[in-house]
Amino acid sequence: MNDEHTDSVIERILKELGDCVRQVSAESLTRAEALIESASRIFVAGAGRSGLCMRAFGMRLMHLGKTVHVVGETTTPGIAATDLLILGSGSGRTASLVVMAEHACHLGANILLFTTDSESPLGRLAALQVIIPAPSFRVMDDMHDSISVQPLGTLFEQSMLILCDGLVFELMRRTGVSAGQMFAHHANLE
Repeated sequence: MNDEHTDSVIERILKELGDCVRQVSAESLTRAEALIESASRIFVAGAGRSGLCMRAFGMRLMHLGKTVHVVGETTTPGIAATDLLILGSGSGRTASLVVMAEHACHLGANILLFTTDSESPLGRLAALQVIIPAPSFRVMDDMHDSISVQPLGTLFEQSMLILCDGLVFELMRRTGVSAGQMFAHHANLE
C-alpha cells in the first residue's frame, strides 16, 4: 500500500467517523451521563469487538471512581434494581445479550444500549438507547457499502468507542474528577 493510498483510506475512515458520531442524539448522550452518574453499580457487556469496547468503557468508568463489573467474569456479583447494565450491540439481537437484558429487567436494573437498531429486541428492553447510524454486520448489502468502506461492524464499533470516551470526558467535567484523580484508580500490579 503506497503512502498516498494510505492517506486516502485514513481520510475516508475519519470522515465516516465524523459523519456518524455527529448524527447521534445529544439528548441521548446527556441522558446516558445521568444514568451512569446515578447508578450505584455498573455492569458492562457486549459480544466480539463490541464487547471489547464495553470493557474499555467500563475501565474508564472505574477510573472515574464508579463501581464497575464486566459481565461473565468470575468475580462479577449479581445485578440488582439500583444497578445499570450497559450493553453494546450493533444489531441489538445477540441472543446471549437478549437473555442477559431480560434477566436484568426482571430484577429491576436499568439498561443503557448502544446500537444501530432501535426496534431490536435489546432496543425494546433498554431504558435508554444511544442510536449510532452505522451499518450492522448483520446487514451486508449495497447500502452498507455506500455508508462505509470498512468491513462488517467496524464503523459502529469505532463510533461507539469514541462516544463512550466522550461520555467519560463529560462525566469528568460534571463530577470534577481530574485525570490525576483517575490515575489513582489505574491498575498498579502491571
